[in-house]
Amino acid sequence: MAERKYYRKTYQKTKKRRGLFFILKFFVFCFLFFVFFSLALFIFYAKDLPRPEKFAERQLPQTTKIYDRTGEILLYEIYGEEKRTWVPLVKIPEYLKQAAISAEDANFYHHPGVDFNGIVRAILADLKIGRPVYGGSTIPQQLIRSTFLSIEKTAERKTREIILALELDRRYPKDQILEWYLNQVPFGQNAYGVEAASQTYFKKSVSEISLEEAATLAALIRAPYLLSPYEAEGKEKLLLRKDYVLNRMADEGYLTKSEAEAAKQKELNFSEKRTEIKAPYFTIWVQEQLEEKYGKDFLREKGWKVYTSLDWELQELAEKTVKDGIDRNKNYNAYNAGLVAISPKTGEILAMTVGIGNYYALPYPEDCLEGKTCLFDPKFNVVVGTKESPGRQPGSAFKPFIYATAFKKGYTDITQVLDAFTNFGLWGNKEYTPQNYDEKFRGWVPLRQGLAQSLNVPSIKVLYLAGSETKLESLEINNFLGKENTLLQGLKESIETAKDLGITTLNKPISAYGPAIVLGGGEVNLLEMTAAYGVFANDGLKVELSPILKIEDEKGNVIFENKKTPKRVLESQIAQLLTDILSDNEARTPMFGPRSHLYFENYKVAAKTGTTDNFRDCWTMGYTPSISVGVWVGNNNNTPMIKKQPAATVAGPIFHSFLEQALTILP
Repeated sequence: MAERKYYRKTYQKTKKRRGLFFILKFFVFCFLFFVFFSLALFIFYAKDLPRPEKFAERQLPQTTKIYDRTGEILLYEIYGEEKRTWVPLVKIPEYLKQAAISAEDANFYHHPGVDFNGIVRAILADLKIGRPVYGGSTIPQQLIRSTFLSIEKTAERKTREIILALELDRRYPKDQILEWYLNQVPFGQNAYGVEAASQTYFKKSVSEISLEEAATLAALIRAPYLLSPYEAEGKEKLLLRKDYVLNRMADEGYLTKSEAEAAKQKELNFSEKRTEIKAPYFTIWVQEQLEEKYGKDFLREKGWKVYTSLDWELQELAEKTVKDGIDRNKNYNAYNAGLVAISPKTGEILAMTVGIGNYYALPYPEDCLEGKTCLFDPKFNVVVGTKESPGRQPGSAFKPFIYATAFKKGYTDITQVLDAFTNFGLWGNKEYTPQNYDEKFRGWVPLRQGLAQSLNVPSIKVLYLAGSETKLESLEINNFLGKENTLLQGLKESIETAKDLGITTLNKPISAYGPAIVLGGGEVNLLEMTAAYGVFANDGLKVELSPILKIEDEKGNVIFENKKTPKRVLESQIAQLLTDILSDNEARTPMFGPRSHLYFENYKVAAKTGTTDNFRDCWTMGYTPSISVGVWVGNNNNTPMIKKQPAATVAGPIFHSFLEQALTILP
């Protein structure tokens, strides 16, 4: 009996040992399976991580920036869904790095890419509320998620995120990961990365921000749109989270409690919520040219730097001068104006402005928003015009092209024509008998006085000289009936001269213009007119207009540089003769007076005005060897000015005020 009990007891012990051994084997198997499964899972997901050099070479979309000629004034950024400018970690303030780490991943420099304690805390919190809300994501996890994964909260995505974050941390230094993170994370308002965010919210480079501003940017990372400072509720929440970030920085030892409290009390000045465009009419025109050549999508992502020809000092002067001129000209019912300044020797546009210089201004009157044409339309660049509306009538500002054509035929400034009542033949089934501006006739006048005083009748006779087959010493004809073909030939050759100098808008049949073109009957634009006058300033050499000096890619490689060479389009002596006439203050005094807006003491300035018959357009053009300036005054809807003011009174003051100050800046 005792022996049976002994064997039974031994058997039970053996059975128990076998059971324990089986359980042990089961757990060992499970452990090995888990290790194998984890390793297989790791290998499966880790293979999706690009090789290290691939990650480092990855190109994030960056904005294309348009600068002035110095590269110090940012005019505009071209961007798509992501406005970004890459900055190296060394240019990011330490307190911004510390703020981001404190707010998003306090254990960043100590964990292997994943904070497992944080994950456990997040899982427990999710289980408590019954849905996946808290993530416990580290900076490497956030970087992986924003780079490769969707934002959908699933177990598979979270697994991939953890594994890839571990591999990312194994392959790269912490500071490299932090640099990628701070340049990629979204901050709202289409701003990605700390530099774009700093420019968007504080209008300064990230290297210049204060502690409280850095804490604000770090606060935005958690929920950039929910915490928008441009919404009352969002701003209140943002300021609270900013204070939380400062507290976290103090808790982590980056700040003292007193420093954190002091930063909380500092007032934040957020920039206005709108896309700012400096020199908008010039900048948008440049942008349109870039997009036409390279494409919108390309420019939005490539991070190019475009250095334009704009001289910011002259641009500010132009904007102020034109705005002041419009305020004054409202008394004459003139609500718009344009000014452009060009370097004759290089073709570079130095300044360009329209109206009050504000592209976002309301039209005038405001009811033209309902579809009516406006007296002033801020969205229309009158300097360059459009295909639908190629330009404005230049008035007598077109006359130098007529005289230049006659000078090419061998006529000079002492050639005389008879200023008297004249019938220039049938044009539009009607006899054309124009008057001079003052309705007076002066008898025989040399071409110098005819151009300098802008006499209409003598100038139209110069058109006949330009078209005649044989050279005449003087012109006494007062009746041109039957001689219309000679006038047409002079008109044709004069338009060719204008085209040689850069005017591209005179494309109607020659007969459609008639002799009235001498008084500005064709449509041109201010930009081309100013460039054409620049040819006179440059002794007959034409340089193609160039608003861009050079373009660099994101690595600093020059991919375009302006190296345009001058081309002779007018003989030097003819250009010099025109300049001598247009700067002859004595010759123009009988019409304009001795100290008109065209006269500059101590400077030799060639200048010409233009006024259309109906007083809808007033022009003043002028130049020196270093600058060509054009000014137009009028209304977008062609409403005429009242009081019948000539260009010298309406456009002349703007021209004089700008050029007088510009000459002290330029050589």
